Amino acid sequence: MSVAYLNGEFLTLEHATVPVLDRGFLFGDGVYEVIPVYAGKTFRFSSHISRLHKSLSAILMNFELPESDWLALCEGLIERNEFENASIYLQVTRGSYIDRHHDIPTLGEPTVFAMISPLPPVQKDWQASDIKSYSVITEDDIRWQRCDIKAITLLANCMLKQKALESGADDTILVRNGEASEATSSNLFIVRDGVIITPPLSEHLLAGVTREFILTLAQRHGIPFEERAIPEHELELADEIWLTSSTKEIRPVIKVNDVTIGDGVAGPVWRQMYQYYQELKEQLYLGEISGGAV
Repeated sequence: MSVAYLNGEFLTLEHATVPVLDRGFLFGDGVYEVIPVYAGKTFRFSSHISRLHKSLSAILMNFELPESDWLALCEGLIERNEFENASIYLQVTRGSYIDRHHDIPTLGEPTVFAMISPLPPVQKDWQASDIKSYSVITEDDIRWQRCDIKAITLLANCMLKQKALESGADDTILVRNGEASEATSSNLFIVRDGVIITPPLSEHLLAGVTREFILTLAQRHGIPFEERAIPEHELELADEIWLTSSTKEIRPVIKVNDVTIGDGVAGPVWRQMYQYYQELKEQLYLGEISGGAV
């Protein structure tokens, strides 16, 4: 049984419990973050903690630990579980109160929870065929208006993901006002004529840390990119489509609504970007860079 963290204490996951009056349980009143770990080191840590603090501020929650405290918490989990490659799940809710009411309390202690799960080892001699390609469907975005907040209220996301699974696909790309925004737990990229395209940041999609990192890599390696709206019909015209997140990294999509994308295999721009991503992870293993340096 893995070791988790709850309100200042490291304990086995099976013993980590919260009161039934916790507002996270009653209202979904909380936010979360997922941080990858490679070679025992957190990856893009500062970006993840910055986004966590932005989410807390957005839900009017006055709670902000120093980055060094969050890092100590994460390193404690890594040390106690001895995972080289893992994902750390951090969750902060507004805490437990005697009365259940919709008013947002101004005082009280938050509930801080974290757990860690293993990730597969880094593939040094990978082939594109080793990476699972996705098929997706499109559906109207039924979520709320503040998808830029990484909130724990994910029922709509789960329902939209289930629609994909029931249709034999892997995920759902969400469409709002005729424009594709993101998938149920991933950011969206397409490639047309060698140009990487992703929707601009707004309240309707999450500012993904991996999304930001891919744009940084593209700029570093001279690959053209644009942040602009992607009309739903343009998905089927794309040469490549990717879904990205901290745990998926960069996942190629080869089918949308039963329409084959490109040649039906992971495309050349994806291969380039995936190689750059894996090279940086290998540098972590060799100790040539730190997780925050990239």
